[in-house]
Amino acid sequence: MNSSSLLLAIDSGNTILKWGLHDGRQWQARGSVSQSERISLQQAWSALPVPAHILVSNVAGSQTADELAAWLARWPIQPEWVRSRASQCGVINRYTNPEQLGCDRWAALIAAWHKLQRACLVVDVGTAMTVDALSSTGEFLGGIIVPGPDTMKQTLAERAEAFAIPVSGNFQDFPVNTGNALFSGIIQALAGAVERMYNQLCDSRQKEMAAEVIMTGGGAALLSPHMRIPHRIVDNLVLEGLVVMARAQARPQAAD
Repeated sequence: MNSSSLLLAIDSGNTILKWGLHDGRQWQARGSVSQSERISLQQAWSALPVPAHILVSNVAGSQTADELAAWLARWPIQPEWVRSRASQCGVINRYTNPEQLGCDRWAALIAAWHKLQRACLVVDVGTAMTVDALSSTGEFLGGIIVPGPDTMKQTLAERAEAFAIPVSGNFQDFPVNTGNALFSGIIQALAGAVERMYNQLCDSRQKEMAAEVIMTGGGAALLSPHMRIPHRIVDNLVLEGLVVMARAQARPQAAD
């Protein structure tokens, strides 16, 4: 890609849809909207220049895909819908069925490998929290999926009569009221899942440097202060992965 071949990258998640227009060097425009209000994208995209490439990661279902396809038809280019592969951009997918891996997880793994080129955990804290392990040779070893913080709160709120108290509070190491106990339990469960996966990855790589941890997603900032392992937050990791994919696809064309 170069500045004259614009990429429209779209990360359509379960709750939030993020998008960005990239010129091959940097983002020219970015935005996000809740899936319940995604119709507003029609107006936001009407002001954009014609992209040369459209890459979409969609995990929000077929109805969302159909609506996006209709709105993207304003431009004379077919969008490419990302699917996980056995290998791509230096990452090897060890899922039993590679295509079963969520395309958003795949894009995030590719972005993380492109940034680090070393063993790492990729933690996406959204509607669900995924914790995925990459080896020092770019192998996706596997990962876990657990409910994200908002999903846990919602599940508890639906059973509020059992607690007779709102699901809200502050974090405490040793909570002394029910609200704090519920909130702290959510944080401890999520942080503990990440830390266990981190320890497992480090234990499996005893002769190597300790793995790094990249966190992304809307709940990353909530969880970050309570993590007891080194980590960094990288915003829009899925979009960054889509840029890496687009560059890899453009490279053979540039060589012709």
